[in-house]
Amino acid sequence: MAKIAFILLCHKDPDAVIAQAERLTLAGDCMAIHFDASAKIEDFIQIKEALADNPNVVFASKRIRCGWGAWSLVQATLYAVDAAEKAFPRATHFYMLSGDCMPVKSAAYAHEFLDAHDVDYIESFDFFQSDWIKTGMKEERLTYRHFFNERTNKWLFYRSFELQKYLGLEREIPADIQVQIGSQWWCLRRRTIEWILQFTKERKDVMRFFRTTWIPDETFFQTLVRHLVPRDEIKARTLTFLMFSDYGMPVTFYNDHYDLLLRQDFLFARKISPEAIELKRRLGALYASEDATFEVSNEGRNLFHFLTGRGRIGRRFGTRFWEAESSLGSERELLVVVCKKWHVAKRLLEGLRGQADFPTIEYLFNEEATALPDLGGIQVGLSKRQRHRRALIGMLFDYYDSDRMVICLDNNNLSLMQDFASGRNRMKLLEIECDFSDEYLLGHAKRVGLAGEHATLEGNDMLLTTVRNDMTHEKDAMRDANFTHHYRIRERNSPSENAGPLAEFLDISVEKAQELTSIQHLFSD
Repeated sequence: MAKIAFILLCHKDPDAVIAQAERLTLAGDCMAIHFDASAKIEDFIQIKEALADNPNVVFASKRIRCGWGAWSLVQATLYAVDAAEKAFPRATHFYMLSGDCMPVKSAAYAHEFLDAHDVDYIESFDFFQSDWIKTGMKEERLTYRHFFNERTNKWLFYRSFELQKYLGLEREIPADIQVQIGSQWWCLRRRTIEWILQFTKERKDVMRFFRTTWIPDETFFQTLVRHLVPRDEIKARTLTFLMFSDYGMPVTFYNDHYDLLLRQDFLFARKISPEAIELKRRLGALYASEDATFEVSNEGRNLFHFLTGRGRIGRRFGTRFWEAESSLGSERELLVVVCKKWHVAKRLLEGLRGQADFPTIEYLFNEEATALPDLGGIQVGLSKRQRHRRALIGMLFDYYDSDRMVICLDNNNLSLMQDFASGRNRMKLLEIECDFSDEYLLGHAKRVGLAGEHATLEGNDMLLTTVRNDMTHEKDAMRDANFTHHYRIRERNSPSENAGPLAEFLDISVEKAQELTSIQHLFSD
């Protein structure tokens, strides 16, 4: 009979972790826990003390800090898997879970399901041939080395990437490895786990390679399983039910999703809302049940997309309110001011506020301190603003009850400009072209950490050339994007020359536009 060793990666809510461990081990299964080292030590102590007398719970031999998209998530998983493999010799299957997962079938059903087929369950599709990655980097995840975390060190992440591209530092994938990609929520047999652990000890070259790939939790186990296990012993699917909104965000399940979840052809589901107390209680009781029966219809994803595709709003299948609509609306006009010298754009907006009857917002995707209204949490932190950029802009339109709005972006925010231009709304772009003295470039280099505080112009010619070339590259990339409504004003132009493009951009008279271009010290450093 199957015996499951659950691999749980978690970083918060010690009470929920304890409850999950007790619930899943009550039926005779076992669990290995990795609790993120960046979390509170008191929370970890609480979990260890509460589960100290449970012989079916073990902890990873080492706790590390985990970061989204980083190797640390794979390493934490390996620590927990290694601990489970050693502590539970009778475990037949190893099942990857998060703190947001709950069972949607009974333990008896899960054991019978796993006994019925001697296979591994893991999504694993050809990295280069499949369309699993919808947007963003693809081959570059593998062929360049990623030393920094994209979410916590965004500037360093992309500068390192661009520098490697510039220097031609593309690398080869290990010759005998065919990289696969898929969901990180897998269920693997014991033999497969033993092969993987042995592989990690023998193939240091492959380990070195994956350590500097981006988002390796979607490729590492997926690749190794395909490399080590016969094809007919792999089911390329996950046993954890999860859905994504059209905006790419995980759908959250609430109390009234109980019946829907039970009908799906899966053993677990994520994400369960922390507030769904009744749902957790019912699913917890279900897992311990010995006589529960299930009628599987598996209509969840189709039904969700059918309803949300028609704009249905309500509790059942309802997305979080900021995910409800990813389009800004065809009647709205987003006016984007792009300028490398942020103070110049801010001066222009300051002058505009005295004339405009629509909102003007400064560098909301570049400066965390930008003043924004309370929108329920979506506005907190640059990473969240970036992830929910369309939803955030849409909510700002709603908040200010306006169909026109001005925002500022840095020249390096090309992907944001392209995203906003691709919607049903109208986007107009005003590029403010500034002149950059060597003194300004050196100051910029100091602000972004490329030069020391006491650096001088002397001896920094190469650095200044590199920074200037980088700015030129950003400008050229923006122009190559061929935005439909792209206007340009220049520092070297007179106020009257700049008034025409500004008037078209703002849809105001040339006289009013010239008042703005004549602002005293508009372009001064």
